[in-house]
Amino acid sequence: MNMAAPLWQSYFWLENRYNIMKNKTGHYKLKRSLGLFELTLYGIGIILGAGIYALIGVGAGVAGNAVWISFVFAAIIAAFTGLSYAELSSMYPKTAAEYNYTKNAFKKRSLAFVVGWLMTIASIVAAVTVAFGFAGYFTHIFGGSITLVAVALVMVLSMLNYIGIKVSARFNILSTLIETAGLLIVIAVGMLVFSSSGITVDLFETPGNAGITSMLAATAIIFFAYLGFEDIVNASEETKNARKVVPKALVISIIISTILYILVAVSAVNLVGWERLSESKAPLTEAVSSVMPNSDFLFSLIALFATANTSLILLIVGSRILYGMSSDRAMPRAFSIVGRRGTPYFAVAAVAIVSVLITLAGNIKTAATITDISLFVVYIAVNASLIALRYREPGAKRAFRVPLNIGKFPVLALLGLLSAFFMLFYFERDIAAIEAVVIIAGFVAYLILRKSPRATAGQLSAR
Repeated sequence: MNMAAPLWQSYFWLENRYNIMKNKTGHYKLKRSLGLFELTLYGIGIILGAGIYALIGVGAGVAGNAVWISFVFAAIIAAFTGLSYAELSSMYPKTAAEYNYTKNAFKKRSLAFVVGWLMTIASIVAAVTVAFGFAGYFTHIFGGSITLVAVALVMVLSMLNYIGIKVSARFNILSTLIETAGLLIVIAVGMLVFSSSGITVDLFETPGNAGITSMLAATAIIFFAYLGFEDIVNASEETKNARKVVPKALVISIIISTILYILVAVSAVNLVGWERLSESKAPLTEAVSSVMPNSDFLFSLIALFATANTSLILLIVGSRILYGMSSDRAMPRAFSIVGRRGTPYFAVAAVAIVSVLITLAGNIKTAATITDISLFVVYIAVNASLIALRYREPGAKRAFRVPLNIGKFPVLALLGLLSAFFMLFYFERDIAAIEAVVIIAGFVAYLILRKSPRATAGQLSAR
């Protein structure tokens, strides 16, 4: 059978199907294709795949059976900062969201650049982290090299990122439904065991009886599980009625994901205990297979969709942050060039290349930890931005407003800032040193780029 013809027909179908928008100057721009349903699934998809499937075993190794409490702690931190994102996104519905929030709040382009830099790095390293999670499940089924499988996944997903947001959104919707079904299977199996035997493990047991210390240490790692709620705002320029839709999608995504996380964590540790979870490279498959021995292949296949979906969205987000910063003349012009498919292809390529290089050098725990510490620094800046803007621009239009205020002052934003700050003390020193290097590199990049003619034209000053 001649397979070439169907493949080319599919290619041209995608080409014609994707309706590229142009502005008056004839340049291509991002297309607003996402509604509340798509954006909420977008958020749930990236949140769920990131932590439960890829890192629950790592978290269990630190917090023991009490890992579910670490998910609760992480949810609280995410909720504080997520509400700040919701209000800020209703004020500035743009890509490179954190960069724009910081720039408008403090009028310091150097600070805004470093925040945008950290978000770009966090998105790329996070994509690599989840790619390792995918590779763990893949090699559990088929064998092979975890690193090579992760590299291959990054390359394939980067091509899908290039094809366009509409096609990526379809893959996201399919994968989100599949990965959510997988988590529901874990919960159902856990409920089945609970109904017959009850809770068979001590849900508060921690390694070495370390207690709250180990739970907080695990929170610093598995906060990666909530990675994604902040990335919803970076799809603002591709969302219909973004000022209202983005905040709603953000809040709904956090609520649904938190409920699923807690139920899955309790079920998993009750099924096999934290020791087996921490030693497995396919932890949820291990949990389900303990009760349903023939489910190994099927559940690992579900996990592949979950992790691939999250990695794809993170690659998309990383390229869109570069696009947004370039559009504001903070990055080289090439990153803001949008091709016929409606995607910033130079930014897509740059993110793909860096992701592959990091994949060849990293491992899942280190990559996840670097991502988390970068995000906590960014969350400090985001919450501080909301506080500053409440006083700098009190009359600005806000389609969403964070509750619990003392006058203009947002109390929850302060709690988000403080919780993110204190979590920085639960990271290992060598990881903190790597993060310091990343931040310094961001300032160096800013000093170099601000001297370019493009940056000068955009008034990228060294404030």
